[in-house]
Amino acid sequence: MDKEELGKLYPITVVEYDAKWTTSYEQERNIIVNILGPETALSVEHIGSAAVPNLSAKPTIDILVEIPDAPGVNELIISKMSENNYILMQEQTSHLMFVKGYTPTGLEEISFHIHMGTRNQAFLWDRIYFRDYLRMYPSVASEYESLKLKLAEIYKHDRDAYTENKGDFIRKITSRAKESLSTR
Repeated sequence: MDKEELGKLYPITVVEYDAKWTTSYEQERNIIVNILGPETALSVEHIGSAAVPNLSAKPTIDILVEIPDAPGVNELIISKMSENNYILMQEQTSHLMFVKGYTPTGLEEISFHIHMGTRNQAFLWDRIYFRDYLRMYPSVASEYESLKLKLAEIYKHDRDAYTENKGDFIRKITSRAKESLSTR
């Protein structure tokens, strides 16, 4: 499938916040830790818009998993996750990423994006600063929500453009969050 066909099959849909997203995260977190073991899934965080109370989001649970920086770990993870029906996003080259909830007929009610990397991959862990800042400042979360709703309308069938056009806002707020939250 090309990107246009994928965009039609998996359109950008931003919906009102749903408190069950937290429960879905917790259940999925437990599944991942059971698959990988605590020696491989060193820490697990709920990230992304669905991790921010009252923020409209795509019904996608983003999960960040810290993994050890050791030889053979990536191959072990790929094997275990694939055996358990997670789809490896091979085009993602900066870190391991798996998805769940993507079917040949579209997205399930809730889908999952699981990002995995070592602690020294700061670009992954910056996502926690962004999440925490939105949790602390509802007015900033509201501003982000407005942007996401507008972009979802414009780029309904183009995930890359949707993500790219959120980039400046995310970078600005992440920078602000790192300055603000690092001094606490």
